Amino acid sequence: MTITLLLLEQIVVLFMMMMGLGYLLVKVKLAKSEDSRVLSLLHVYIIGPCVMIKSFQIEFTPEVLQGFLFAVVVAILINVLLLVLVSAIGKSLKLDPIERASVTYGNTGNLIIPLVMSVLGDEWLIYASAFMCVQLAFLWTHGYSLVGGQRGVSWKKILTNVNLIAIAAGLLLLLLGVRLPSPILILCDKFSNTTGPLNMVMLGMLLAKIKWREVLGNRRVYLVTFLKMICVPALILVLLKASGAVHMLADGKTILYISFMAVITPCATTVTQLAQLHRNRPEHASALNVATTLASLATMPLMTWLYMSWI
Repeated sequence: MTITLLLLEQIVVLFMMMMGLGYLLVKVKLAKSEDSRVLSLLHVYIIGPCVMIKSFQIEFTPEVLQGFLFAVVVAILINVLLLVLVSAIGKSLKLDPIERASVTYGNTGNLIIPLVMSVLGDEWLIYASAFMCVQLAFLWTHGYSLVGGQRGVSWKKILTNVNLIAIAAGLLLLLLGVRLPSPILILCDKFSNTTGPLNMVMLGMLLAKIKWREVLGNRRVYLVTFLKMICVPALILVLLKASGAVHMLADGKTILYISFMAVITPCATTVTQLAQLHRNRPEHASALNVATTLASLATMPLMTWLYMSWI
């Protein structure tokens, strides 16, 4: 119950206050929605990599290695389950490619890192990195071909992804037992503390230009939001319970929760970016992102409570 309350508190602070601040900045004309691009670039190329590298600057023990490998395996299995579940549901409900991608992929990069830092602590970031690494591979293979309507793998997008490079560098430093100089660690720590507020201000600035009639007046938005935030997470939760994976490690419940947290996040912003790139209903992708983000204010604490009570 404590983690549920902590998560709810952080969601209130990050979503309502920080996101509200970004929304207000645009509405009072102190900034433009387009200015959020600067914040996005700052996060992608500087803050995000700093957080990733910092997450691996911990004592390397057999338990850490075991936990990381466990997190990777769990992440792979969850992503495969998501593909199967969404494929089956998509056929019966006639979900289009944008809707299927939106239900499958969560906004892990922008939300999981700040929430894990705030709710669980920095020492657990390494396991969040494991899920992000796996999802990046799925997103730029399956997700890319799904939204683009063509077969193929965007290897360049995978191998040149800044976060993936930072994860690889951090993992290498961990395995070699290399500790970064104190000034660099302090710098990374300072940047890490800004990731949550920065992302939420950025999202609030984007929300300020949303055409709410397109979000609230579209029945498909409600359907996809229900699938992404309630139906699919509930099915994954049942499967996690049935697997008994939580008992495989001493910290199994917490590591598994970090992976489950990635499932209960709103739609990935990358899906919207891919939709824009391929000119495949970007407005609909954006509406789904907004709707699931707003719904997550209630659904993420609810799903966390169910996990902590049942698993």
